Amino acid sequence: MPDTHAPSNVPLVHQWMPFTANRQFLEQPRLITGAEGVYYYNTRGDKIFDGSSGLYCIPLGHGRREIREAVTQQMQELDYAPPFQYGVPAAFRLAAEMAEMLPPGLNRVIFSGSGSESVETALKIAIQYHRVRGEGQRQRIVGRERGYHGVNFGGWSVGGMVNNRKSFGLGLPGALHMRHTKIPENQYEMGEGTHGANLADDLQRFVDLHGADTIAACIVEPIAGSTGILVPPKGYLQRLRDICTKHGILLIFDEVITGFGRTGQNFAAQTFGVTPDIMTMAKALTNGSIPMAATAVREEVQQTILDAAPENNIEFYHGYTYSGHPVACAAALATLKIFREEDTFARVRNLAPAFLEQIGAFKDLPYVTDTRGYGLLSAVELEPKGKPGDRGFNILCKAFEAGLVLRAAGDTIVLAPPFAATADELSQMIDIMRKVIKES
Repeated sequence: MPDTHAPSNVPLVHQWMPFTANRQFLEQPRLITGAEGVYYYNTRGDKIFDGSSGLYCIPLGHGRREIREAVTQQMQELDYAPPFQYGVPAAFRLAAEMAEMLPPGLNRVIFSGSGSESVETALKIAIQYHRVRGEGQRQRIVGRERGYHGVNFGGWSVGGMVNNRKSFGLGLPGALHMRHTKIPENQYEMGEGTHGANLADDLQRFVDLHGADTIAACIVEPIAGSTGILVPPKGYLQRLRDICTKHGILLIFDEVITGFGRTGQNFAAQTFGVTPDIMTMAKALTNGSIPMAATAVREEVQQTILDAAPENNIEFYHGYTYSGHPVACAAALATLKIFREEDTFARVRNLAPAFLEQIGAFKDLPYVTDTRGYGLLSAVELEPKGKPGDRGFNILCKAFEAGLVLRAAGDTIVLAPPFAATADELSQMIDIMRKVIKES
């Protein structure tokens, strides 16, 4: 008897695709075979706008010759060296260049392979920092509802995305969650909302309930990305900073999405004028060309951990096989050079006002319930049709056919274009997005 549920694209069944409706994909594959500039190409050779910068990771556009040449040269000189007890010059050079870009004081950098790994690194640094200071009881990590900090156990435990949490059990013990910052009072406000700074007081409530001496760190995305671009209210991040400082809690900013120019400055920390104790980053670090991530810490945090260990002993029992991979370092160094020489982040500042204005105009469409954005990050939230997420997924599929790759966070449509796009190309992406939403 034939299996009526068997997928039609049998040759594709062997890959289990991440964060994908695998059964639907096999019935309606969305295959990308090439890329150049701000475009992808499908199997028919059609040009498709990359409206999501890959996964927020390709701000310079696809196929940058400078990065390709740097990677090729590094492969010819040194393809790999063990990162435990040995070093490669490119990693030290990259860390030094990043220290120049980071907020003052965040000048110690440890490398990893993905945003998820950079978060795990940050959480372990926070726990160990307090432990070596004689405050090992500080074990709790405070995250936030609708936050996303990767898919490793620590990251999804402190994150607040429901589907990421409900599938895998209890997670990391001691994780607490503040309320998210999406509130009706800020509906249709582009940029920072004028209401909601007091939501940061949730952290103080946890201090009052559990005791500050049980809390190691508070981790937030300056702009929550994966649940639909939640821009912080004015004063919210500073309020978190003040509470953390008062109670000896380390503040961690997850800048995996916002880092390297997405808000118009090097990092969102500089955009909003608030400096954390630890910062995670990935994605745009290598322009998406090779997996790489980093965690930056204040010098005092690292030095405290180093000084607590006996001489000639390993101070931090953590790291990855591909930490500071020489080829990834070459890609990152070439990427940072382009950022500097082309003044890339100034381009974001110039493009953002008109881009956000066009996104804000979506509020006039039927079924649109909110618009949000900052820099070259934007979201259009839609009234559900059928089950939650059905409308968003339908738009994602139809947009691909219409010539645009975008992101769908439930029924929220996210457009986060490459910085390399022209104003006209941004308008064309927005026009496709508008047309597909109207037809939904």
